[in-house]
Amino acid sequence: MTQADPATPSAAIPEPRVYSREEHGISRAAIDDNALKVLYRLRDAGYRACLVGGGVRDLLLGREPKDFDIATDATPDQVRGLFRNCRLIGRRFRLAHVLFGREVIEVATFRAPHDEDDDNDGQVALSEEGRILRDNRYGTIEQDAVRRDFSVNALYYDIDDFSVLDYTGGVEDLREGVLRLIGDDVETRLREDPVRMLRAVRFSAKLGLRIAPEVEAGIRELAGLMQTVAPARLFDEVIKLFHSGAAVTCLDELERFGLFAPMFPEASECFADPELGAERRQFLVESLLNTDKRINEELGVNPAFLYAAILWAPVQVAAARRIEDGEQEIPAWQQAMAEVLDRQVKTVSIPKRFSLIVREIWELQARLERARGGRALRLLTHPRFRAGYDFLCLRARAGDADPELCRWWTEFQEKDEGEQKQMAGGGGKGKSRARRGGRRRKRRRKGDGEVGGSNDGGDAA
Repeated sequence: MTQADPATPSAAIPEPRVYSREEHGISRAAIDDNALKVLYRLRDAGYRACLVGGGVRDLLLGREPKDFDIATDATPDQVRGLFRNCRLIGRRFRLAHVLFGREVIEVATFRAPHDEDDDNDGQVALSEEGRILRDNRYGTIEQDAVRRDFSVNALYYDIDDFSVLDYTGGVEDLREGVLRLIGDDVETRLREDPVRMLRAVRFSAKLGLRIAPEVEAGIRELAGLMQTVAPARLFDEVIKLFHSGAAVTCLDELERFGLFAPMFPEASECFADPELGAERRQFLVESLLNTDKRINEELGVNPAFLYAAILWAPVQVAAARRIEDGEQEIPAWQQAMAEVLDRQVKTVSIPKRFSLIVREIWELQARLERARGGRALRLLTHPRFRAGYDFLCLRARAGDADPELCRWWTEFQEKDEGEQKQMAGGGGKGKSRARRGGRRRKRRRKGDGEVGGSNDGGDAA
């Protein structure tokens, strides 16, 4: 089998620091079984195969990796030839995904540094700003290491002898607690892929690493490049940031580096208001604290709730402006919701399956404030009731809604059907609808709400 042809490196490649099995302490028992299957099959077919990146980094830190990615000298087509359960994805970066049910093991071919002066047969393309548009020039493991982003992500666990290979000083950086870009030209590395600035914030917040001073300076200078990143890509990156378990720290750091405003300009403007900005931002902080709690307790979260929280202040401002101009309240809110979402997708896209839920959460706020009688009983059966209720209680916690309203809905859910009718003051109204589908509210199914059935607010959707 023909392996990927190594390209000539554009700079001297350092010899790796090799950490033996006895030195690094990584056990194969801590590596996903399916990842091991892929590693062994590639090795047995004559290819070099290594666990790479965050999986190795997290294992060295004593953490449980979320993903197990693999790097190899086999091309994507050669990987597909070895695995019937494989599909190839991507044009910017050609990758092989080996599927085991719902689990995906990502396999990437070693890549070489890109040089616009070389004849690369169209395998590498850069934008005028220096951003990588396509990068499928294959090379050696040494070249692959130096073209990665951060030193702590350029570590390889070699299945051939169970050693850890470190070409960029990543192990020492982990020990010293520093996050450092590979290479001396920070500006070029950030221009190649501005998302690296977001990754720096996420890794720093999640892993407790301090960002190297030269990287901090580069991020502050180039933060505006976030406007050049595809909105669809930023949707995924925002989710990774705020569902990292360190969302509040991520928010603080995004604002400190000037990265939040290019992605969420209207929310940033609302938070900067000298009179109401602090209160508006506090609601988002309360939402993120609750999300962090759920993530760290391994409970489910929904991206729609996150975006509803980030964009709530812009919706409030837009609706208030329309009402001041003489519009009726309900149409004003409807138009404000639509306009804010339409403007937001120009910087960070929100897929329709989530934006519809975002609107439902917002629309429920007015309904929760006004519902009594049969309407209150029927509202309990709304598919987004829990999300709207959690959103309301977080607003109350931040001073944006009446705490008594949250308390009333909390108590209302805990009553049996007869007591609910008495509280709602609706007599027999809503009886048939309240019973439809056998719904009872005294015992809520775990998972219906962002906090897994408890009533202290959260991210249900």
